[in-house]
Amino acid sequence: MFKRFVRAIKSLFGGFVSSMEDPKLILEQNIRDLNDQIPQMNENIATVKANKIMLQKEVNKLEKKIDDLTAKIKSAIQADRDDIAEGYAMQLEKAKENLETSKEQLKFAEQAYEKALKVKKAFMREKDRKIQEAKEAMRASERAEWQGRIADALEQFETGGMDQTHDEMVNRLNEQTAKNEARMELALDSIDTETMEIEANAEKLRAHELVEQFKSEMGKTTSSEKEKSVGSSDGEEEIEIDEQTSEKQQDKTIGNKERSQS
Repeated sequence: MFKRFVRAIKSLFGGFVSSMEDPKLILEQNIRDLNDQIPQMNENIATVKANKIMLQKEVNKLEKKIDDLTAKIKSAIQADRDDIAEGYAMQLEKAKENLETSKEQLKFAEQAYEKALKVKKAFMREKDRKIQEAKEAMRASERAEWQGRIADALEQFETGGMDQTHDEMVNRLNEQTAKNEARMELALDSIDTETMEIEANAEKLRAHELVEQFKSEMGKTTSSEKEKSVGSSDGEEEIEIDEQTSEKQQDKTIGNKERSQS
């Protein structure tokens, strides 16, 4: 019963937490956490490198001390001071032991530093991959949200009655336009357009006659006189052409008679 109670409590709070989780916000926090780990990692690598540098200095110091003790031992032996040489020999033995220990520690420190660099390189590569993947997922989420809003709008066209209202209003405007066009046609049919055209032509003729009258009073050639002069000139040209053709025919007949008599 207690296990079932605990499971029920976990399911209750688990569902509540799941409902509160926003994947986009969580991914943004993960990106910040990954970037925040870089300074700490750099600090750890710096600590490992500092240990390596200290051990390297310790090894160099011990090697120098061993060289100095060796030189002192040789000098004491040359001076027949074996007691002094024995004291330096004990220090030399201790320095050699410390040197071996320091070299061993330096070796592990170098390995740790190289491993730390490899770990950082792998971490940076994985971090970049995860950040890129998170950004792609967030962009896809934004596109999906936009598409969801468009889908909601399209659904509202149908479910909210907007589509029906739109079609109804368009049909009303089309009907109103057709009625106005029909009224215009009826209005035009009711007007005697032929009489209006006759009256307009009559006004044009009257205006033309008035202009001709003014021209005649002013002594200028009217359009009717121009037409008559053009007609008379055309008639004279036709008479001259007829006379020329008749003369040619008479010449031909006289020539034929002369040839027949000869």
